[in-house]
Amino acid sequence: MLRQWSVQAPGEPEPEPTGEELWEQEMERLCSSQEPVRVLPYAMVDKRFIRQLREPEGVKTSCWQQWRHRQQTARRRLGEAARRLARGCGLWEGALYEIGGLFGTGIQSYFTFLRFLLLLNLLTLLLTTSFVLLPLTWLSPPDRGPALNFTLQCPGGHQPQTGVPKFNNLLWNVFTSRAFNNTFLFYGTYRAGPESSSVYSIRLAYFLSPLACLLLCFCGILQRMVKGLPQKMFLGQDYRSPLSAKVFSSWDFCIQGQEAATIKKHEISNEFKESLFLLLQYLPPGVIALVNFLGPLLFVFLVQLENYPPNTEVNLTLIWCVVLKLASLGMFCFSLGQTVLCIGRNKTSCESYGYNACDYQCWEDSVGEELYKLSIFNFLLMVAFTFLVSLPRRLLVERFSGRFWAWLDREEFLLPKNVLDIVEGQTVTWMGLFYCPLLPLLNSIFIFLTFYIKKYTLLRNCRASPRPFRASSSIFFFQLVLILGLLLAAAPLGYVVSSIRSSWDCGLFTNYSAPWQVVPELVALRLPPPSQRILHYLGSHAFRFPLLILLSLVLTVCVSQSQASARAIRGLRKQLVWQVQEKWHLVDDLSRLLPEPGSGDSLGPESSHSRGSRPRSLCPGFPCPGSPGPRPPRPEPSLEDPAGLRGAPVPIRRCRFPSGSEL
Repeated sequence: MLRQWSVQAPGEPEPEPTGEELWEQEMERLCSSQEPVRVLPYAMVDKRFIRQLREPEGVKTSCWQQWRHRQQTARRRLGEAARRLARGCGLWEGALYEIGGLFGTGIQSYFTFLRFLLLLNLLTLLLTTSFVLLPLTWLSPPDRGPALNFTLQCPGGHQPQTGVPKFNNLLWNVFTSRAFNNTFLFYGTYRAGPESSSVYSIRLAYFLSPLACLLLCFCGILQRMVKGLPQKMFLGQDYRSPLSAKVFSSWDFCIQGQEAATIKKHEISNEFKESLFLLLQYLPPGVIALVNFLGPLLFVFLVQLENYPPNTEVNLTLIWCVVLKLASLGMFCFSLGQTVLCIGRNKTSCESYGYNACDYQCWEDSVGEELYKLSIFNFLLMVAFTFLVSLPRRLLVERFSGRFWAWLDREEFLLPKNVLDIVEGQTVTWMGLFYCPLLPLLNSIFIFLTFYIKKYTLLRNCRASPRPFRASSSIFFFQLVLILGLLLAAAPLGYVVSSIRSSWDCGLFTNYSAPWQVVPELVALRLPPPSQRILHYLGSHAFRFPLLILLSLVLTVCVSQSQASARAIRGLRKQLVWQVQEKWHLVDDLSRLLPEPGSGDSLGPESSHSRGSRPRSLCPGFPCPGSPGPRPPRPEPSLEDPAGLRGAPVPIRRCRFPSGSEL
């Protein structure tokens, strides 16, 4: 189709494009665009027509391509349905929604944290069961290598502890772990034959399982920590939350039930409280400026309030409690090392056997029992505090009236304390992965029960905290505390498996100076000489220096790339601001050229008052970035053309595709 061009006089403004030309440009843009059809803002019939226009002329889709397209569409829809089903049938979804609506996203993040810990424990249990318990049950040799019989030379005729329980009460034996001494709960029950006669190395699997579990948990926590970082760290200090969106777009009009509406009201209320709380933290600078002349003491006090806003005070309190709690666990580990492994003590049995063999014949089981008792004690303490302290306090406050009971009131749900309690239990579980492999199962049961107990405490026995918590900051600090607990559990475990002599008469490593020694033995038995030489080189000092240089180069590249990305982001921000300012200049120029409403055909410049009273949009008269071009009204649909796209008056040019074909 030939286009006719008219001669344009000098100084004459360019004629505006007609509707046909605009529609032709739009169709040409859609034909040449590589954007998927399903993301275009058009009706379904329009999308089908656009898909037909994009197909080259004279080329028909083969049956194989049609079948492949249908399969891809079916897989995509099936995946979307599976994701919706997983979100709908997720664990505790309804309870989390209720808690978030009543108490805010900060308190909700604690219960989400419980669900995350439950997932970590179940994955750890699955890993241990798959690589240790099931192979040990299926591939157990007829001769497991009985324990060695030897006589301990203890001073003063002291005999080792026999472990005979003093009480025959079954409940007491469960609490003290004596009911599980001969089960797979503890290290001493695991036995296997020589490595040369076995196809699958149970010892290597038992040695690597705790390390793999800790690495898996570390990766999961790190990924969740990065995901939960506050948005200000990425968006900069000039970022402001869209308060207008919360005001005008918070309500969900799909809600029908009264209970759901009440929960949504509480959720919106808590969001506004949080936003107002963040806005009020900018008031102390003005207050400090006003009362600066009242005295140096008052000035110092207000400066401290400015330097430590309420959210920071919560974080500092949490960090201080974390230090104390983890320090107590560290002292517990050190006391066990002194008692069992004679760390810092001189004993005859320790010099002969590497551990206190006179008092602890199977020291791994003894350490596992202590960690088992500590887990049981922490859970029972939480249950007792809930039903013996929080519940009677709530009943007394509701039953009696007076100043004292009004002052006492219900218990406040302290988020730092509850987080530290659950992190302490998880740290103890990680410490016992080598000595008590099935301890994650016990901790999973405790976390499952803790969720319902804490939910009951929050909904019935506690009052809402007057200080709202931000969910992003809460999640970040939860994961930070959890990583500190993981490092605290990994340090003694690495020292034990690499340097401490195993027990002589129990467990899988009775004939090894340390559990680590099973690795070089298997390397010598299973690998050919070239592979052995490669592994020896990788573990030598000669490989450490090239590795250190390589890591330094990689770190330098990552830091340089990060700095370049930050500079690019700053440049894009400036460019975006410049583009918006340029559009406002164009809008001002256009507003001066447009006629006044009701002034006839006059094109003179309008007054500033009329320009200021006219409502503005972000880009009036201009296409916003990413939006499709202007589109004139379509003709009315007919029976021959239901979409109304192929009307006779609308000329459409042939589209040229990258392959060279035309339509």
